[in-house]
Amino acid sequence: MDGTFSRNELYWGKDFQKHLFGLKIAVFGLGGVGGFALEALARAGVGHFLIVDFDTVSKSNINRQLIALNSTAGKKKTEVFKERLLDINPDIQVQVYDGFFSKEVAPKVFSGNFTLNSVDFIVDAIDTVKSKIELIKLAKENGIKIVSSLGAGNRMDATKLFVADISEIKALGGAKDSFVKNVLNKLKKYAETEEGLTVVSSSEKAHNERKISTLETVDTGNGKSVEYTKFTPASTPVVPAVAGYLMANHILKSCYNNFLNLKS
Repeated sequence: MDGTFSRNELYWGKDFQKHLFGLKIAVFGLGGVGGFALEALARAGVGHFLIVDFDTVSKSNINRQLIALNSTAGKKKTEVFKERLLDINPDIQVQVYDGFFSKEVAPKVFSGNFTLNSVDFIVDAIDTVKSKIELIKLAKENGIKIVSSLGAGNRMDATKLFVADISEIKALGGAKDSFVKNVLNKLKKYAETEEGLTVVSSSEKAHNERKISTLETVDTGNGKSVEYTKFTPASTPVVPAVAGYLMANHILKSCYNNFLNLKS
């Protein structure tokens, strides 16, 4: 390398830096949370990414999303992020799935250099309940490590965010809005997800000045379209970014500890 990651190496050494470059991480959802998680992992030196999102950059993203600028409005998030990642590190390998995730398209998403058995970690920053549940279930069934975002919307106090096992979320006050409650209720039917799933959530009470819902239709990439009701949460500049950084931090700590254990 040309010194890009020299400051990283001063902390964790050249061997772990090389290890990071070999990791394969899939990031689902490139919005306020997933975008910051992705960038932090790229700047750490992770060398292989699968990035998944169906959306384009909009004006309403500019208050909180890393790639959202007036100059990028209207562009596909996957395309903008791929260009940005390669600008951070030209040696990064980026595989893109520009579409809506569902269990039906999972074979298309996890293909090529990113088969299910090759992924080291998944970042779940999906904001639709059905897709989130299906991704979590897929990860658990295939033994893939995953960290899931639950509760960055409708908040403004980043100090209330926490990282915990899903079994602890209620005790820590992280089930205070309808989205999180909905996810938890739907996960109850899968015994394997009652614990052993790391989440980033918030103990802050959710707040929204008014409720906005729209009927959306997206192409599943499987020859079908899905119609769903999209509820637009309030979203402030700091909380999503910090949630994304906490997700990246969890992954880096987990990989570093595993690396040290293998060496000892």
